[in-house]
Amino acid sequence: MARRRGKGSLVSLAIRPTGEGPLSRQLYAAMRAAILEGRLGAGDRMPASRVLAADLGVSRNTALAAVDQLVSEGYLETRRGSGCYVARDLPDARPTPVAARGLPAAAAVVRLSRRGRGLAATPRSAAAARGRWYPCFAPGVPDSSDFPFALWARLLARSWRHPAGDLVQGGDPAGHPDLRKAVADYLRQARGVRCAAEHILILSGIRQAVDLTCRLLLDPGDAVWLENPCHAGVRAAIAAAAVKIADVPVDADGIVVARGIAKAPKARLACVAPSHQYPLGVVLSLQRRLQLLAWAREAKAWILEDDYDSEFRYEGRPLATLQSLDSEGRVIYVGSLSKVLFPSLRIAYLVAPPALVDAFRRARAAIDEYPPMTPQPALAAFFAEGHLAAHVRRQRKRYADRQARLLALAARHLAGKLELAADPAGLHLVARPVGALVRLPDTEIERRLNAAGIVAPALSSYYAGGRTQSGLLLGYAAVPDDLVEPALRRMAEVLGT
Repeated sequence: MARRRGKGSLVSLAIRPTGEGPLSRQLYAAMRAAILEGRLGAGDRMPASRVLAADLGVSRNTALAAVDQLVSEGYLETRRGSGCYVARDLPDARPTPVAARGLPAAAAVVRLSRRGRGLAATPRSAAAARGRWYPCFAPGVPDSSDFPFALWARLLARSWRHPAGDLVQGGDPAGHPDLRKAVADYLRQARGVRCAAEHILILSGIRQAVDLTCRLLLDPGDAVWLENPCHAGVRAAIAAAAVKIADVPVDADGIVVARGIAKAPKARLACVAPSHQYPLGVVLSLQRRLQLLAWAREAKAWILEDDYDSEFRYEGRPLATLQSLDSEGRVIYVGSLSKVLFPSLRIAYLVAPPALVDAFRRARAAIDEYPPMTPQPALAAFFAEGHLAAHVRRQRKRYADRQARLLALAARHLAGKLELAADPAGLHLVARPVGALVRLPDTEIERRLNAAGIVAPALSSYYAGGRTQSGLLLGYAAVPDDLVEPALRRMAEVLGT
């Protein structure tokens, strides 16, 4: 039984006939222990004796006898016209914590699997520190302050005021049909993706898309191309599949396909972000795109295309997606709405090649049956009624202005310490150390800034072994305009010591 305050029931009291005394005494002892251990807190209202008896499967007289005994001993108190409550001043001292009574506070020896060790070693996101006093520059954090939450509330209310039966009971493992159609329409119009509603799966994030793809298409020991550097979360999801990761370098034109072929010509999957590579921000050139598709065709491999930050491009139009250039059905296209709308929404989408649609649907159903349905009809309306496009236009303008502001203020306050270059897309810039800071590891620069309350992750931490580049990632999307300059002044003070 779950604990419910007020007029509800108790914590599970584990009342079982044991032959050790009458049931009323067993009930009394279990309730007294729950009070002393804090499972029933001071001031908690007790359920009526009739409810208590029904919940525990005993007679009402048994429940009344136990309650009366606890009242007489001062563990419970009655209030006229209100009911019975746990006493605020208990007659006995509270016992020692649960861990000290025999349950270990932590296991002495834990043996994780190889995949488990990789997952447990995943670095903590820099965004977790964004509540500090100085505005952090954590990358990948969007500004949700301008999201139309009043409109969103109306769309949610509209879809759930009189919900259809399939919405309440669950539904298709691929997601709500209206949302899948809206996503397909959006991707065709905005990104040139060749898809229909039946090719769409609604997921909870890019990492779930990566995990599902690996489960479906890879066996332990298979080789996977992974951009180096890349997002730590994507690396963890790939590593969890117990595959062999071939780290392929990234240059100004994106992933170096020739190096990938030299390292792992028979790899089963290549995971790439061609629109705006994370964290370097480069765009995969057309020549490299065609090389990658040719390799996948010849090797009978798959390409997982993460269309990262494609909505937030400030100059010109992005290159065509890999998926739109793919004539062999080798590209699995994924995208997320976490940065477009707000992170806690946890909605992403996957476009499966026709040959894999049924397999993806069945795999999704096997893992967690279907995605949470609550936000999906509202999100479908948000797409279909044009609210998404309008919101993206507003955010694109805001982020472009914030990037320009960051560049101008950084040139004033960080000259001779860090150099930043404009990026035609994305939510962060890479700052390169200059002058005396060149001699410092970027991880040490990160540590000094972090101690001052400023989050600026070291670029080298995104690399896997070997040669790395030095720099800092400065996210600008969520930093309020009036706090950018004070933060940069503080950075200059820290880096000048």
